[in-house]
Amino acid sequence: MKNRWLIALSAVGIHISIGSVYAWSNFTVPLGDQFGWTASQVQFTFSLAILFLGLSAAFLGWFVEKHGPRVAGITAAIFFGIGVAGSGFAVNVGSLWLLYVFYGVLGGIGLGIGYIAPVSTLVKWFPDKRGLATGMAIMGFGFAAAIASPVMDALINSVGIAATFYILGISYFFVMIASSLYMSRPPEGWKPEGYDEKAKKDSSQKDLANMKAKDSLKTKRFYYLWIMLFINVTCGIAVISAAKPLAEESIGMSTAAAASLVGIMGIFNGLGRIGWASASDYIGRGNTYLAFFVLQIFLFLVLSWAASMTIFVVCLAVIYTCYGGGFASMPAYIGDLFGTKELGAIHGYILTAWAAAGLVGPIFAAWMKDTTGSYESSLIYFAGLFIVALIISILTKLDVKQKRRELNQEEKSA
Repeated sequence: MKNRWLIALSAVGIHISIGSVYAWSNFTVPLGDQFGWTASQVQFTFSLAILFLGLSAAFLGWFVEKHGPRVAGITAAIFFGIGVAGSGFAVNVGSLWLLYVFYGVLGGIGLGIGYIAPVSTLVKWFPDKRGLATGMAIMGFGFAAAIASPVMDALINSVGIAATFYILGISYFFVMIASSLYMSRPPEGWKPEGYDEKAKKDSSQKDLANMKAKDSLKTKRFYYLWIMLFINVTCGIAVISAAKPLAEESIGMSTAAAASLVGIMGIFNGLGRIGWASASDYIGRGNTYLAFFVLQIFLFLVLSWAASMTIFVVCLAVIYTCYGGGFASMPAYIGDLFGTKELGAIHGYILTAWAAAGLVGPIFAAWMKDTTGSYESSLIYFAGLFIVALIISILTKLDVKQKRRELNQEEKSA
């Protein structure tokens, strides 16, 4: 019998590797200086990777469920490793399009498969601590940039851009392969010691259903979750993409101080993933998302007029925790509402919200900046979006309550 905590550690290994995508900005200036590419051209590589993350997660979720986490993890390692190492070849030949193909497309596919494979597995190993388990893995994705960023910077300065891609690609490949080889589903019918399934069946915490991915698409709950994740990511990623200039405009931070602030905020992104997801095991997933949206309606409004550095930093830190927590709590929420039969596939479908939000959020924030001359005006619109998300989260809770009443009636009549 494998140790489920080592399974969790393996999941963290995969997520720390693929989460390095969030440190892509380290390449923006060096690539621009070497080839004369604009910041937008280089940044599109990152957007493309996130787009293919969402698409591959959606369309290859069945692959994870059919072949298991070990095969899926190895497949992710091959795609991501080739994508990153191949980017070194693209740099050597000076081809922007090859960079898009290797890092954006191949690397993005590796991201998508690597993201969902460990998460769906951990939910099965931790029926008693779903939030904690998924939070641990996705925390690795959030913290990855803090680990990878200084390494990337040091390598670029010492061995050059192309060699940096080669070194990183090979390193990530071996870390992901080693992690994937230990990954496996729990044996059929396995339960952790001390876990009382019957007690759970008598509580409101039991899974609402245990359905296939295609059947989940026929429920309102699926689309509620999709919209909630889309809004949380759209608003959060817009602030993340504009955090540095926003700090300079709003409270007059220097460029160096604003850059340091962005790095520190990455820690809150990671802490939010483990913190909120763990808390959701106790307060419930529905209440966790209610908290996200109530908090952020207030925080985004305050952030739009904040002139105090303390208020600005505190608001930004909490927003970062909510952004990360939204990702980490979602797999456990899916398990609660749809069961674990095809959780990987359902999670993949819902992650298309991330792909869409990754394009919409930064583009809208940039458009507002060009139109109004400030990022601050977009924050008010984002606060309005969170009101919509709050309404959706309430509708989700009402829908779940109604479904539970129907299930209880069916049990009594049986």
